[in-house]
Amino acid sequence: MIDETASGPEKTGSRLVWEALVREGVDVVFGYPGAQIMPTHDALPEYPIHHVLVRHEQGAAHAADGYARASGKVGVAMATSGPGATNLTTGIANAMLDSVPIVCITGQVPSHLLGTDAFQEVDITGVTLPITKHNFLVTEAADILPTLRRAFEIARSGRPGPVVVDITRDAQQATAALRAANGAVRSRSYRPAHAPDGARYAKAAEMIRHAERPILFCGHGVILANATEQLRDLAHLAGIPVAATLLGLGGLPASDPHYLGLMGMHGMPWVNHAIQRADLIVALGMRFDDRVTGNIRRYAPYAKIIHVDRDRAEIAKNVRVDLALVSDVGEALRALLTTVAKTDRSAWHAEIAAVRREHDLPAPIDDGKLRGDDVVREIWRATEGKALVVTDVGQNQMWTAQLYAQERPRKLITSGGLGTMGFGLPAAIGAKFACPGDEVWVVAGDGGFQMTAAELSTVAQEKLKLNIAVINNGFLGLVRQWQELFYEKRYIATPMAGPDFVKLAEAHGLGGIRVTERSHVRRAIDRARRSPETTVIDFRVEQMDLVYPMVPAGADIGQMILRPNQHRTEKP
Repeated sequence: MIDETASGPEKTGSRLVWEALVREGVDVVFGYPGAQIMPTHDALPEYPIHHVLVRHEQGAAHAADGYARASGKVGVAMATSGPGATNLTTGIANAMLDSVPIVCITGQVPSHLLGTDAFQEVDITGVTLPITKHNFLVTEAADILPTLRRAFEIARSGRPGPVVVDITRDAQQATAALRAANGAVRSRSYRPAHAPDGARYAKAAEMIRHAERPILFCGHGVILANATEQLRDLAHLAGIPVAATLLGLGGLPASDPHYLGLMGMHGMPWVNHAIQRADLIVALGMRFDDRVTGNIRRYAPYAKIIHVDRDRAEIAKNVRVDLALVSDVGEALRALLTTVAKTDRSAWHAEIAAVRREHDLPAPIDDGKLRGDDVVREIWRATEGKALVVTDVGQNQMWTAQLYAQERPRKLITSGGLGTMGFGLPAAIGAKFACPGDEVWVVAGDGGFQMTAAELSTVAQEKLKLNIAVINNGFLGLVRQWQELFYEKRYIATPMAGPDFVKLAEAHGLGGIRVTERSHVRRAIDRARRSPETTVIDFRVEQMDLVYPMVPAGADIGQMILRPNQHRTEKP
């Protein structure tokens, strides 16, 4: 329980909302006003918090998400009741699946109208119950401060995630004492801390010592735990190669000699080969989802598995586990560093290197045509890999994951578990507020970009500097890829018309560039980087290009479809 017994001056519930946010160190909120949250918005000018007016509430949730991922702090979104609140749900689900700490504050109809189907009444706590870490309905002004304090603690502790706080209008308008918060937030039923006993770490060290072909998996949990240095130290000490999940990219610098690359459906062939050959997997803060494992029955057939995760529910959920360490990844790595012996595994590294030489990604196709992967490669070269990159979902996302080598954590922001098209632009807005000094690039397809292109108005109003690369192939690219490979080229509902993106940018007072030739890519990127204003670059790329490599759904991860001038890494 929270000790808030010391009374202070009386304040309205709406002011208590902002008091709570100031106490939590919040300096920016992404939102959209409406009738039932209006009292809270009305009190905002008294507080040092900047409100960013998005153009759709989904954009608010994604912006809060991007802010949280880039900063490591809790992001905040705000909306009114009914459609305002329900429009947040896609962003809430996205944060839930990717373990991102956000707090969404929604207005609700007055408490005496609850359950009457009043205008714009929706049971948002009921709606969001399956997609939040926790949620609250607040009907008394006195409960606002302690509830928001608890919401922030729940959002950022343990396995992070979204929390919804729904506050009735009468609670916002009533008054209550401003109380001092004393002591830690405690709850009888919420115990996020776990500490495995020393015997488990000793067992893990023994398994690592006896393994001939071990591999470390860098999941999102490594980044959330700020444990990148510990991961590097363990990899070097024990001589273990490191593979990354999509959300784990940046957990170990791509230039590190122990780094292998991306695993899974669109991962690197040598990485998936190493997984299928490994005799030990040490999985750090990841879920073993289907895009990582492929056919689960033939996944890593020789490997014992040590699974480290804060969330006990993830252990052995998808794969068998030989040793579970329910722990913060950073704490687990620090413990292992005191018990694991220095080991030479040069033979194992040499085996993987040989596979990489045989199956490395081919050089860019030099036929003069403009392709999506050319765009990503050139952005990486121009920025020297130092930009903060936010992707949308689809082919653009996979090319970026494969080709924009990440050297630092929290510099690739992408929708993993939910795969939310439209995520890129609003998430980049949040990321820019989190890291105003960073060069921020949005890489999006024309489909995902159109889903939330209205947020260009937010970019213009806030005078933000973003660089936006639209890989425009006139299709829902990744869906079309599946249609080509597995549906006999029946392109149903995937050809996509779109607006003139250059004119759309200019209509917002932003810069716009169109690129149709490969030789003009670098010139456009450099021009966008030099410009003081946000610039949208419409890259008109080859329509029928595919993302390679690729594991077909349900196949073993060793059965990768490579470019036609390559061959499979394993026989089917």
